[in-house]
Amino acid sequence: MIVAYGVANLLQSVAAARTTVHHTFDPGLLLRLAGHRTYLVGLACQVAGFVLAFLSRRDLPLFLVQASVAAGLGVTALLGVILLKWRLPAAEVALLVLLFAGITALVLAARPAPSKALGTEGMIALLVALAVIAVLGFFAVRLHGAPGSVALGSLAGLAFSAAAVAARPLASASSWDAFLSHPLLYLLVAHSVVGQLLLGLAMQRGSTTAAVAAMDAAGAVPAAIVGLLLLNDKIWPGREWLAGIGFLVTLAAVVGLTRYAEPQHQHAVAQETSRAVVNAPLPLIPRPTAAGCEVAGAGSGVGDALPQAASTGLRRPTTRS
Repeated sequence: MIVAYGVANLLQSVAAARTTVHHTFDPGLLLRLAGHRTYLVGLACQVAGFVLAFLSRRDLPLFLVQASVAAGLGVTALLGVILLKWRLPAAEVALLVLLFAGITALVLAARPAPSKALGTEGMIALLVALAVIAVLGFFAVRLHGAPGSVALGSLAGLAFSAAAVAARPLASASSWDAFLSHPLLYLLVAHSVVGQLLLGLAMQRGSTTAAVAAMDAAGAVPAAIVGLLLLNDKIWPGREWLAGIGFLVTLAAVVGLTRYAEPQHQHAVAQETSRAVVNAPLPLIPRPTAAGCEVAGAGSGVGDALPQAASTGLRRPTTRS
């Protein structure tokens, strides 16, 4: 799950950065992102991570699973070093060590146990949360820059956190019929779609660091609290301190890693943009006539200009979407 989410983070942030910025709470962004092969591969990785996370929530407490989801950013950083030749500062090495230590502490503290059922009141609360997140997202999308990234990323984290809460008892369904007919399944899907849309909007606001950090914090903390209070999440007796320290260390390491991931990514995108500009074809230069008028002037069409360009050895202009 951690590996799948790490790959998804890397690919989806690249695709979001290459898509026209949306300033409205428009689901059409997901359709535009779906036009990028990079985004589709990242989405496939995210779906794989989602399925593995869903299966793990059947027995493992949410504070462990959600912290592990956030730890996918550590895999993103390592992949950037291996595949994109990112530099690995000493501070980032220390953060990766802290991340590993935090997850290890959570594994040692977590006590596997099946989830309690979420009653009607809990499902109503998830439905209300979905409506509130969507309304807040409608207004938060008007923010730009880092504030917009933080606001939208936080809302995305809350949506994913609510999806995790729905998934914990749903994973214990006794049969496929019970699984497909359970209202929690549809609340899970709705929260996941809203969270995915909000995350795409957050990444377009210019600060992937702020978006991912806000999403990870908002996605891990509420689910951990709800799991411990309502869903029968367990900690081995005497290891409560280990769970608390591991959770805080993991989140701190994740937030710290986002600080190093964004400048590397932006630098790579800037280099690619520069190469595209340098390699762009020359514009069509109209050939003057004897009377000093341009061949592609007001009296002639573009179709007339192209044969003239071919006869003089000029390259035809390319059309950019």
